[in-house]
Amino acid sequence: MHNNNTAIIYSDNSWYMPKNYYFSRLELIRKKSLIKLMFRYLGILLLLMLCEFPAISQQAPIFTHHTYTHAFTNPGFSGMGEGICLNSIVRQQWAGFKDAEGNKVAPETFLITGDMPLKFLHGGTSLAIVQDKLGFEKNVGVQIGYAYHLEMGAAKLGIGTALNFLNRTVDFSKFKPHQSGDPVLSTSEQSDMLFDLNLGVFLEVPDSYYVGFSVTSLLESKGKALTESSSSSFVGDRTLYLVAGYQYVAPWNQAIEFHPSVSVMSNISTMQMNLTGTVVYNNKFWGGVNYRPQESIGLMVGLSVLDLRIGYAYDINTMGIGVPGSHEISLGYCFKINTEKNIKTYRNTRYL
Repeated sequence: MHNNNTAIIYSDNSWYMPKNYYFSRLELIRKKSLIKLMFRYLGILLLLMLCEFPAISQQAPIFTHHTYTHAFTNPGFSGMGEGICLNSIVRQQWAGFKDAEGNKVAPETFLITGDMPLKFLHGGTSLAIVQDKLGFEKNVGVQIGYAYHLEMGAAKLGIGTALNFLNRTVDFSKFKPHQSGDPVLSTSEQSDMLFDLNLGVFLEVPDSYYVGFSVTSLLESKGKALTESSSSSFVGDRTLYLVAGYQYVAPWNQAIEFHPSVSVMSNISTMQMNLTGTVVYNNKFWGGVNYRPQESIGLMVGLSVLDLRIGYAYDINTMGIGVPGSHEISLGYCFKINTEKNIKTYRNTRYL
């Protein structure tokens, strides 16, 4: 039951809350005003990040299907779905790219995530496993996260943290130094395990919008020295993430939805951005475009078959230096948990 003179509209065997009822303490704010205010502050934050960090590069792995990586980049997202949700992404960046020696040095990334709500803990939990190869470096990471959920009208706020375990390995024997025999340079494979912490908040109104902010490898933990004659060591990559997305149903056809979204990641010294627009038809088929400034334009297609989501993206290089394109495959499935009747309906493809 809802007090505070909340208006509830009944229709057949279901009921819904007015779209302007997003927060119990902000029920008098109209939908457009709330969304306008949110995107105004989001735009200011993006502008500040652009002005301060104009370079375009990254150390953490980046994905074209970034809307399916929230359980990896933001522990506040843990358990936001209505069941056990599994997602995986395989990315082959700059496919076929080799160095002068013929070694495959193009980035390759594999990611699998799983999250589920935990009613008795008033939140949700998540698990992420990632393997990222870049040149002669390989990183294997495991993240275990928990988020506490706050129900605010039709919105849900997740405040989460995650333990971050990262095994970082570099094969220095394959590097070609200008001067051989330097005692400062290692000539063998070196590895170390780093332990760190992730923090994040994620706000979502299903079928409307979401916004999240998080930081991974917060402590930027430092590993052992690579050689006895050098103080150089493995260090965690502290990365900031800012994400937002919105769903718009076409007034001329309720089966057509437009899903614009943005993802910004920065390690303080550099920054990378994804601007994505997706068109979804009947919640079964979709296609879209992802723009990564000064790097690539990605073309995306996908479909759902028996609740299994399948997506493919091809990134066309825009750097103009002859670097080949990138391939990315995304898979997702949710095992619904019917612990109680839920008054909300979800049409977002992330919950398929």
